[in-house]
Amino acid sequence: MDGNLAVIYLLILLVLLSGTGVVILRQIFKTRKIENALSKLQKKLTKEQGTAQELYEMGSIYLDKKVYSQAISLFQKAIKAAEREEEKNISLIYNGLGFAYFAQEQYDIAIRQYKEALKYNPSYVTALNNLGHAYERKNLEAQALQTYEQALQADPKNSTAKRRAESLRRRSVASA
Repeated sequence: MDGNLAVIYLLILLVLLSGTGVVILRQIFKTRKIENALSKLQKKLTKEQGTAQELYEMGSIYLDKKVYSQAISLFQKAIKAAEREEEKNISLIYNGLGFAYFAQEQYDIAIRQYKEALKYNPSYVTALNNLGHAYERKNLEAQALQTYEQALQADPKNSTAKRRAESLRRRSVASA
């Protein structure tokens, strides 16, 4: 009986260690992939001006790394490049820029960037969700709820907007 219990404990330990090893290896490969992409983009952008897409990708990498000031600078350059190139996906860049400002708790500037993204693509659900979240942080609950409802009109299955709108509705009923 004691031998069986020891085997079970060893098997559980082996499964836990294997699972941990897999998670660590996945994280290593993901980090390596990001670092390689960053290195290639840095080399390219030091030699030439770069496209809006390349600047956006590099800004996104800096966002992931939480280096917001560099991300903001790159997104601003990407916007200028996108305007020169007449890039169609400029709303993605404005959304990224808004996210960088949001992460630095500069909500007013973030709101401005999200609204700019929505000028180019009024049904851009991610920007609507982000705008709603920024409004919430500014305690502008009516605007936040309206924004989440806009997101739900664009995408009725949007779980973020559903969850946040319901939370805001409950809060407004509870405070009434």
